[in-house]
Amino acid sequence: MSSRFVCTPLPLHGLVRVQRQPLQDARGLFERLFCADELAAARWTQPIAQINHSLTRQRGSVRGLHYQRPPHAEMKLVSCLRGEVWDVAVDLRAGSPTFLQWHAERLSPDNACALLIPPGFAHGFQALTGDAELLYLHSAAYAPGAEAGLNPLDPRLALPWPLPVGEMSERDRSHALLTASFEGLHL
Repeated sequence: MSSRFVCTPLPLHGLVRVQRQPLQDARGLFERLFCADELAAARWTQPIAQINHSLTRQRGSVRGLHYQRPPHAEMKLVSCLRGEVWDVAVDLRAGSPTFLQWHAERLSPDNACALLIPPGFAHGFQALTGDAELLYLHSAAYAPGAEAGLNPLDPRLALPWPLPVGEMSERDRSHALLTASFEGLHL
């Protein structure tokens, strides 16, 4: 049987677009969201430690940019189950040739794309529609002491959010701006 995923490496090393290959007939569709064997080629080699679901009600809302510091750095596979989002990953790996560069993908059920985000990246998104639902698979459980984030409005990142930024949590809005001394994550 052929793979249920087309994995495309993206410009930031380790970041991968995963396009699901749904099977469709008159009844509807069947779609595989995860398969350890098939995603091993995209470097997902750890067990799933946690699965999270988010619902973002307001179009224009921003969530993120979140990450966990080592030794709790995590890989994520992010899929949009309803609506559409502009999903962003920022490379925070110390010494990476793409350090502090970002890449974004539109995720929706219509394009059947997911973003596989390696450890050492911050992740966030903007809801392009109301009632946008995301499903996140994590390779590490949430560790409150390792939680960190970047300010989504940081001018050093210069993220061109597709819509005017609407709702944002106070926590996300209050993340400090990057300083010249930020050296990145040592994985």
